Amino acid sequence: MIFYKTDEQVELMRISALLVSETLSEIAKILRPGLATIEIDKLANEFILDNGAVPSFYNYNGFPHHIITSVNDVVVHGFPGSETLKDGDIITVDVGVIKNEYHGDHAYTFVIGDASEEVLKLVKTTKESLFIGIEEAIVGKRLGDIGFAIQNHNEKQGFSVVRDFVGHGLGKSMHEDPQVPNYGKRGSGLLLKENLVLAIEPMINLGKKDVFIEKDGWTVKTADGKPSVHFEHDVCIKKGKAFILSDYAPIEAAEKNNVNLIFSA
Repeated sequence: MIFYKTDEQVELMRISALLVSETLSEIAKILRPGLATIEIDKLANEFILDNGAVPSFYNYNGFPHHIITSVNDVVVHGFPGSETLKDGDIITVDVGVIKNEYHGDHAYTFVIGDASEEVLKLVKTTKESLFIGIEEAIVGKRLGDIGFAIQNHNEKQGFSVVRDFVGHGLGKSMHEDPQVPNYGKRGSGLLLKENLVLAIEPMINLGKKDVFIEKDGWTVKTADGKPSVHFEHDVCIKKGKAFILSDYAPIEAAEKNNVNLIFSA
């Protein structure tokens, strides 16, 4: 079932989305080689609780952590742990919060130190494709227009689009209808109507699109061991131009000011 929000509900969702953005900006300030990913989880949990919200992911279908940290060939759903970041790593941090009964949920990929040119290109292209997809998230377009735009931009650069995991509707539940694939055909799929809120999240691989799930039942990795990049925004369908509820600006400012990170804008 698809839930269209009122303007008041969209504003509550924007508050949740912006708290995710603020959490990711706090994380961007501390990322460095030698940092254990469990320390990122601890910081995020404390920041979310201090701001009157709760982490969406904790105990969601049994997920054992407060946030998701996916390093290098981990596509999504990576566990924070004792693993430490190294120079040249990429890490996607995916954060969800519940505030005022509504979810915010988005992700950002950070580059630690000196990564290869092909990885930097993958990060740049994936991020670009998110905004290219968002340009299609307007009243009168169809769901397939979003997926086509994302797929087309990435495949033109020689990268592959993950098929097994997709974006989704967002609201009082973290995963609502419809599913939002990062691939598709122009003019196909659901007709987009005003105040539908979507989490649009391209997951793009340097190598082949194939993935597998680790024995923990959560961690998704690329089948060929090559890196994967994931960016995500919370987006409300509007006439003429989509309303992006989340905000990368504070994340990018923190990223730019951290000497251990490569600025991805």
